[in-house]
Amino acid sequence: MYQVIARKYRPQTFSGLVGQSHVRTTLENAISQGRIAHGYIFSGQRGTGKTTVARILARCLNCVNGPTAQPCGVCSSCTEVAAGNAVDVIEIDAASNRGINEMRELRENVRYRPARDRYKVFIVDEAHQITHEAFNALLKTLEEPPEWVVFILCTTEAHKIPTTIASRCQQFSFRSVDFEELTARMAWICAQEGIEADPETLAVLAQAGEGSVRDSLSALDQAIACCGSTLNADEVRTLLGMFSLDSLHQVTQALSGGTSQQMLEIVDDLERNGRHLQHFCRELARYFRSLLVVRVAGKGTRLVAASGGEQEKLADIAQSFSEEDLTRYLQLTLDLFRDLQFSLQPRLHLEIGLLKLLHAGKLASIEEALAMLKEPGSSQSRPSAAAGPQRAQGAIPAPPKVGPSPFAMDTRRKTQTAPPTEAAAVVAPPPPAAGETLKSRLHAWLVEREMLVIADAVEHAEVVESATEIVFRAPREFWLALRSGDMQQAVRAVLGRVLKVKVENGESAAQPQVVEQNPAPRTTGEEEDASERALSHPDVRRFREAFPESQIRTIRNLKE
Repeated sequence: MYQVIARKYRPQTFSGLVGQSHVRTTLENAISQGRIAHGYIFSGQRGTGKTTVARILARCLNCVNGPTAQPCGVCSSCTEVAAGNAVDVIEIDAASNRGINEMRELRENVRYRPARDRYKVFIVDEAHQITHEAFNALLKTLEEPPEWVVFILCTTEAHKIPTTIASRCQQFSFRSVDFEELTARMAWICAQEGIEADPETLAVLAQAGEGSVRDSLSALDQAIACCGSTLNADEVRTLLGMFSLDSLHQVTQALSGGTSQQMLEIVDDLERNGRHLQHFCRELARYFRSLLVVRVAGKGTRLVAASGGEQEKLADIAQSFSEEDLTRYLQLTLDLFRDLQFSLQPRLHLEIGLLKLLHAGKLASIEEALAMLKEPGSSQSRPSAAAGPQRAQGAIPAPPKVGPSPFAMDTRRKTQTAPPTEAAAVVAPPPPAAGETLKSRLHAWLVEREMLVIADAVEHAEVVESATEIVFRAPREFWLALRSGDMQQAVRAVLGRVLKVKVENGESAAQPQVVEQNPAPRTTGEEEDASERALSHPDVRRFREAFPESQIRTIRNLKE
C-alpha cells in the first residue's frame, strides 16, 4: 500500500530532523547527562516536528542501548515506536479525549509499571483541547508522577495551556522551518524518489507550506500525482491556486502606467478563468511585501522566501517604486484582503481596491505640498495629479525645503546662550520715529522676529511705562504670552534697559463685563472689515494661490 511522502520520510533520529536545532541540542544533552524531565510541552506551528520529536524521544528512552541520543533503530522497541504500535508509548488525541473521565482513566493507567520498556511515555496531541476540569484532574499526577512515566504535551496554541500545568513541565517552542532548509529537504526527497524538480518549483512548494514541513511535503505529493516524474513550476502554481510573478507584475505595470482600464481588465481575466479572488488578494499582499523587503534589504536577502531568479525579478520591479509607495500599497492590499473575507460582491470590492492602489500612487506627500506652499512665486504651487508614479521613478525630484522649519527656528532661538552680564546684553536701541509709541515699537520688533503669538498679545494690551517697570493690561487669554522670557527680551531690546514686566487684568473691575443673552449681530461693515483682514493675511494668500478653486464659506473671530 502506498505511503505518503510526509510519513515515508519522517525522521526517526535527531540527526534527520529538519531545523529545530535548539530543541535537538537540549534533548540530546539531557539524555546524555541523565537529566530527563517527567513532563515536556512542545508548542509551535503545525507541521514543524512536535509529534515527530516526541516519538524520537520515546525511542531514545526505551531503546535497548538507552537511554541514548542515538537509538539503534533495529530493536523491538525502536521498530514498534516507529510503526506506532508500541505497548508502552501511548499516543492520545486530546481533541477527542478531552474530558475529565478520560483524564481519570489516564491517571489510573499511570500507576502501573511499563509492560516491557524502561519508560511509559504518554504523548498527548492537541493538548490545548483538554478541558479545564480535566487539566485539574491531571494536575497532581503531572506534578509528582512515578519515576517510569514521561508526559509529552504537543500543542499549536501554548497560551491555552493553564499556567499550573506549564509550570510543571519543560517548554520547547518549535519554530517555522527556514526556506533554504525546506527546499534542500524536498530536493533530497525528489532525488530519492527519482523526481525532476527545478529550484523554482521547489520554491513554489516551500512557499505553499509557509514554513511547515508537512504542508510542503503534502503539496509535493500532490504535485507528483499531477505532473508525474517531471515537475513544472507553472503547473504546480495552477494546481495549488498560486500566482506567478508575471501575473502579479501586471498590477505593478498598471500602477506604473497609471491606467485604470488595465486594473479592471486584470479582475475580469481572473473572473473568466475561475480564479479565487481572495487567493489573488492574499498573493498580491505577499508580492508587495516581497517587493518592499527587497527594496529595503536588496536582492539575495533571506527575508524573502523566493528562489534566486525570482529575487532578481523582484529587485528589478522594486526599483520603480519608493519605500513609501510600497508600504502604502501593502497596507491597502491587507485592508482589501480583510474586506474580501466578508464581502458578498468580491469582484466589486477587488475592483475598488485595485483602483485605490492606482490613485494612492498619484498622491504627493504632505512634506512636498508644504514645501511648495512656502514658495510664493513658485510655478509648481499646486501638486500635479500624476506626481506619485513620476516621483517613485525618480523623474521629478522633490522640491527643496525653503528655509528652516518653524520648529527649528524656535529651537535655535531658545538655545541661544544668554550674555554673561546685563551690561553686555543691553544694546542701545535706535531712536523712535516721530509719532511712534512704545506699543508699536514692541509689536514691530516681535513681528520682525516671527514671534507672532506674543505680538498679537501686545496688540490687544495697554502698555504703560514707568521708571522701574512696564505694565501690560490685557485680557486673561494673553497673560501667558506676555509673561514669557521672549517678552523680557523684547523690552530690553526696544528700550535699551532692563525693566520689570508686569501683567495686569485689562478688564475694568469697576465696570464688570455684562454678557448679553442675545447679542446683536455684527453689521455688514464689521463683517467686511474682518473678511478683508483675514484674506489679506500672507498665509491665506499663499493657500489661495496654491488652491485656486478653493472657497471660503465663512470667517469667524476666534476671540469672540
